[in-house]
Amino acid sequence: MFGVAGSQVTIAIMSTATAVKIPSGEESLSEGEVRAWRGLLRAHACLAKRLDAELEQAHGLPMTSYEVLQHLKDASGGRMRMCDLAERAQLSRSGLTRLVDRLERDELLERCSCDHDARGSYACLTDLGRERLAEARGTHLAVVREHFFSRFSEGELSALADLWDRIAPCGNGNGNGNGAGC
Repeated sequence: MFGVAGSQVTIAIMSTATAVKIPSGEESLSEGEVRAWRGLLRAHACLAKRLDAELEQAHGLPMTSYEVLQHLKDASGGRMRMCDLAERAQLSRSGLTRLVDRLERDELLERCSCDHDARGSYACLTDLGRERLAEARGTHLAVVREHFFSRFSEGELSALADLWDRIAPCGNGNGNGNGAGC
């Protein structure tokens, strides 16, 4: 999608759903575009690495495991279809399968059958999974508050949320997303 060479970023494929007018034949990003893109990637990587390390050290629970358990806790009945959980956790189906295998071995979740579709299966949060998630929640909140929320005013956080919704409306939690763009 993007190739980086020095301070120029070459675009191989562009979406037609962009708010910025891209002149036909334009093959590089402006300095502002490069800074914004690289800043997003750098900020995400830094925060994810820090959060993963803190959760792993304090609770033996990597960030992806925490996120999967949180999605299950938030789901109706503490269970989700595996395909839906993979999408929500932004993991490939095979990646989720491997993670669910580990979480199942640790008894934090279990696979449950789907009553109306014998081919489908659910990931179901166990009581132990709820306990581990509750224990890790304080660490998660502390890291996110210290290294993200504390850097912005309430107005800036609201503006960021609005900007993220332009890119990935399906994850906004208010039911407005239809999955497009995710």
